[in-house]
Amino acid sequence: MPEQTHPIEGLMKTAMESIKEMVDVNTVVGDPVETPDGNVIIPISRVACGFGAGGGEFDYGGSDKDDNGESQMPGFGGGSGAGVSVKPVGFLVAGNGQVRLIPVDGNATLDRLIDLAPQVFTQIQGILDRRANQEQY
Repeated sequence: MPEQTHPIEGLMKTAMESIKEMVDVNTVVGDPVETPDGNVIIPISRVACGFGAGGGEFDYGGSDKDDNGESQMPGFGGGSGAGVSVKPVGFLVAGNGQVRLIPVDGNATLDRLIDLAPQVFTQIQGILDRRANQEQY
C-alpha cells in the first residue's frame, strides 16, 4: 500500500516553490548596466518574503475505509499563501577608480557629505601645512 502524504504538505510545497520562482539573486542584486562614459551601475533591492499555511481535518461521517477495505485519510480543508515585497534600496556605481552607493530614499545629501569628508579633510590638512611652512620662513 503506497504511503499517503498529508494534504498540507502539498499546499506548503506548492507555496514554497512559487516563492522560489519569484525570488532569485537577480532580484536583490540586479544586472549591471554599463554607461557610455564607462561607469557600471548595479541596482540593489531589499526583498522580504512571507508565508503561511493552515488546515484542518474533519470527519465527513462516512467509513474510514474505502471500497477495497484500505484506510482513507479523513476530510481535509486548508489553504496557503505567500507574499513577496521588493523595495529598491539604491545603486552601486563603479567607475573612475571608485565605488559609490547612491541611495534611493532621498537622503542623498547626508550620504554625499559623508563621501566628500575625506577629500575635505585632505584639503584642510594641505592648507594648514602650507600655512605652517609659510610661518617658518
